[in-house]
Amino acid sequence: MDGLDKLLKPKSIAVIGASDNPKRAGNVVIRNLLSGSFHGPIMPVTPKYDAVAGVLAYPTIESLPRVPDLAIVCTNAHRNVEVIRQLGEKGVKVAIVLAAGMSNIVTDGETEEQRMFTVASQFNMRLVGPNSMGLILPWINLNASFSPIPANKGNIAFISQSAAVCTTILDWAKNKNVGFSTFLSLGDACDINFAELLDNLCRDSKTEAILLYIDSVKDARRFMSAARAAARNRRILVVKSGRTPAGSAAAFLHTGSPAGLDAVYDAAIRRSGMLRVNNTHELFAAVETLAHSVPLRGERLAILTNGGGPAIMAVDALADRGGKLAQLSDETTSKLSAILPSCWSKANPIDIIGDADISRYEQAVKILLDSDDFDALLIMHSPSAIAQGNETAQRLVEVLNAHPRTRKFNILTNWAGEDEAVVSRKIFTQAGYPAYRTPESAVSAFMHLVEYRRNQKQLMETPVSYGETKANPRHVHDVVNHLLAQGVTQLETHDVRPVLEAYGFKTLPTWIASDPAEAAHIANQIGYPVAVKLRSPDIPHKSEVHGVLLYLRTAEEVANGAQAILDRVSLDYPKARIDGLLVQRMAKRAGSQELRLSVHHDSIFGPVILLGEDTGDWDIHKNAAVGIPPLNMALARYMVINAIKTGKITQRNLPDKIDIPALCRLLVKTSQLIIDCPEIESFDIHPLLATGDEMTVIDASMTIRHFEGNRQKQLAIRPYPKELEEEVALKNGERILLRPILPEDEPQHADFIAKVSVEDLYKRFFSDVGEFNHEALANLTQIDYDREMAFVAVKASTNENGKLEESIIGVTRALSDPENIEAEFAILVRSDLKGIGLGSILMNKIIRYCREAGLKRITGMTMPSNRGMVMLAQKVGFEIDIQMEDGIVEMLLPLK
Repeated sequence: MDGLDKLLKPKSIAVIGASDNPKRAGNVVIRNLLSGSFHGPIMPVTPKYDAVAGVLAYPTIESLPRVPDLAIVCTNAHRNVEVIRQLGEKGVKVAIVLAAGMSNIVTDGETEEQRMFTVASQFNMRLVGPNSMGLILPWINLNASFSPIPANKGNIAFISQSAAVCTTILDWAKNKNVGFSTFLSLGDACDINFAELLDNLCRDSKTEAILLYIDSVKDARRFMSAARAAARNRRILVVKSGRTPAGSAAAFLHTGSPAGLDAVYDAAIRRSGMLRVNNTHELFAAVETLAHSVPLRGERLAILTNGGGPAIMAVDALADRGGKLAQLSDETTSKLSAILPSCWSKANPIDIIGDADISRYEQAVKILLDSDDFDALLIMHSPSAIAQGNETAQRLVEVLNAHPRTRKFNILTNWAGEDEAVVSRKIFTQAGYPAYRTPESAVSAFMHLVEYRRNQKQLMETPVSYGETKANPRHVHDVVNHLLAQGVTQLETHDVRPVLEAYGFKTLPTWIASDPAEAAHIANQIGYPVAVKLRSPDIPHKSEVHGVLLYLRTAEEVANGAQAILDRVSLDYPKARIDGLLVQRMAKRAGSQELRLSVHHDSIFGPVILLGEDTGDWDIHKNAAVGIPPLNMALARYMVINAIKTGKITQRNLPDKIDIPALCRLLVKTSQLIIDCPEIESFDIHPLLATGDEMTVIDASMTIRHFEGNRQKQLAIRPYPKELEEEVALKNGERILLRPILPEDEPQHADFIAKVSVEDLYKRFFSDVGEFNHEALANLTQIDYDREMAFVAVKASTNENGKLEESIIGVTRALSDPENIEAEFAILVRSDLKGIGLGSILMNKIIRYCREAGLKRITGMTMPSNRGMVMLAQKVGFEIDIQMEDGIVEMLLPLK
C-alpha cells in the first residue's frame, strides 16, 4: 500500500502528542477515535502519561510495538520537523499534521513547513496539512479529527483547505441527516492535494459526489487533469474562496500560495466539467438539489404557484441568472383553462390563484406532467387557509410518486413561510424532492442544475474544425528572437503587426514617422482622416501624455498634433526614449463594435485568453470572459456565449452584429499563437474592431521574454502534441500518418469502429460493445494528453468526387496512472487491413512514446484466442502470462 491508500484505508493509528488535557487537540483526537469505534489499534504517543483516555500510551515513536498505517501529529509546530523524521525512521508512510503557522516559522531561510516536507520526502512519506483538522472515514468508523461534530455514513466526499468550513459543513450535514464517504481537511496542503484525492475518490464505490472547498491550487495541470477525469464519473461541486482581489489576498495569507485570478478559476472549473457555487449556503442547496435530481434533459423551467408575487420574484431571479422560462403549448393552456378560474395567468408562471385548493394543485400538476412543454417544474406555495401547507405537500408527493412521467422531469418545490412550512418542506425532502424556503433559493438551485449540465456538455462536445489555421510560427520566432537580441521586450502596434499577421489576423497598415513633418507627409500619401500615436518604450500608457490623436483631417492638424505630443513628452518625461510616431489611416467604425482581446499570464494557470468590450475602465477581474488554452471552435464558442450571457460583451443593435464563428476563429488563432510561441508573455488588442465577420486589429501591445522551460508545460492543459506526428510506410509501400487523436476525430473514429468486426471488438473490449454512442466516442477521442495517449493511423485517399479525405485505419492507446509509473496499452486495427504490418507499427509507436514519457512499465490484457496480438507482444519483448482458466492473457513490458 502507498501513502494515499494507507491514508484512506488505515488499519492502525498512532496519535503523536496525545494528551489527557481535554483542551488539547491530542485529547480530542483520541476521544473521537474511541467514540467512533474504529476497529484497529489506536496508539497514543506521549512521554507525559502512562495512558490517555484509558488507552496504554507509548513514550516515544520508536517504542511503538508496530508501524502504524497513519500518524496524527498533534504536537507544537516547532517540534514537527523532528517528529516527522522519527516517523519516517519508524517506517510510517503517511501523517496528518494539525499544527498551524508552520509557514510563518523560518529557520536558515526555510520555513518549518518546507523543512518538514523535505524530511518526509527523504522517507517517501506523505503528508496532509499542516493546519489540518484531520480525517473522518465514516464507513470504517474512523474519526481522526478534532472536530466537535461527527460525520454520518453517506456517499459524499468532502475535501477542504479550511478547518472552519469543515465544522460548518458537518453541522449542516447533521441537521439535514446528510452523510459522507470521506471527510478530509487538507489545511495548507504542502504535499497531498486535491488532484491526488480526486484521482482516488472518483474510483471509490462509496463516493457518488465530491465537494471541494478551495483557497488556492498549486499544480494547475495536475489539478485540471484530475478534475476532468473525475468529473466524467462523479458530480463535483466547488466553493472557491477569494472571489475578489481582497479575498485573494486573504487566501494568500491563509495558505501561503498565490491565488491567481478568480475569473480564471471560474473558467478552469467550467472547463473541467465541475460546478462552482459562490458560498457555503449555495453549496448546501446544490448538494440537496443534485442529490435528489435526475439528469436535467433541458433548461426550460415551468413555475406553478398560488401567488403571483413570489412567482414574479422567481422569474426575476431566473432572468438574472440567464435561465429560460418554458413556453406553454396551446394544448396545455387549453387543458389548464378547463380546470382553472378564468382569471388565471394563461401563461408561465402558471398562477392558479390564491383560492386554489388541494384538488386544483393536483389537477394542474397532472396536466403539466402529461405535457412536454418544460424540463423542470417548480411548485410554489404561499400560506393559504384553503390549501393547507402540509396536507397539500403530502398529496402532491402522492401525485408525483404515482405519475408515470415524473422521473422525466426535475421537480423542485418552494413552500414559503416558517413553522408549518418547515414540516411541509421536510415532507418533500424525505420523498426525494428538493424543497426551498424562498423563490430565489429554488431558482438558484435550478440554475445549479443548468450550469452543471452546460459544463458536462462542454466536457463532451465534439468540436467543429474550420480548417487549417493560417500560421507561420517560424517567422514569429525569427521576429521575436531578433527583438529579444536587441533587448526589446515591450512591443507596440508596429512591432506586433508582423507577429499577428503571421497567424492570419487582419491589421491596419501602420507607418513610422521620425518627426512631425514626415508624419504629415505620410498622412498625405495614405489619405485622411488619420491617427497619430506616440512610440516610446518608456511610456507604456500613452494617455499620460495625450499620446494618441484621432481623426486628424489635414496635414497641418497632423504636424501640429505630432509636435504637441513631442512637446508634452519633453516636458513631463524628459529622459524618455522616443522611437518616432505611428501614423494610421482611421478605420471605418460606423456600425462596428469595439472589443478587447488580451493574453494574461496567470500566476497559477499560466497563459489565459481574456475577451470583453473595449472600455476605458477595463478591469480584468470584472470585464473579461476567460478562456484557458488550448481552444478549439467548440470551446471558443462557449467562451463567446459566456461573455455575451454575463454582459462582458453586449450584442448591440447594429447592421452587422458580431459574427460569433468569426470571433471564435480569432480566439483559436490566439490560442495557437501562444502555444507555438511561449516567448509571448502577454499581449493586448484594444480595440479589436468587429464588423460582422470582419475582425480588425486597430491597436496592440505585447510583452515578450526569453523562454527556457518546457514548451509543453507552460499551459494548464497540455496542447495537441504535434511533435509526435510521424509518417511511416506499410509493408505494401503505402504511406500513412501516425498522429495523436483529436476531439474532431469522433466521426472518423465511429466510421473506423464500424469497419472492425464484432469478433475483433470483443477481443479488444472483452464484451459485446454494440453501437458506440456519442459519450463513448467522446471518451475515446477527447483525451488528456498529459495522462493518456492515443495514436491514430490515418490513410489519405480520393473519394468518388475527387476530393482528398482521411480515414482512420488503426488506433493504439496508453492510459497511465496518475503517478506516471505504469500504462495500460491497447491496439485495434481495421479488420480488413490485417497483414500489412500496421499492428507492429502501432505497437512500436506506443512503446516509444511510453519510454520517452518516463513510464516504468507497460501492461496489457487480451484473450488467448487473439493469437496475433500475443505473438506480436512476444516479438517485441513482453512477458506473457496465459491464464486459460480465466480466459485472459496478461502482458508486461518493463521499460528502461
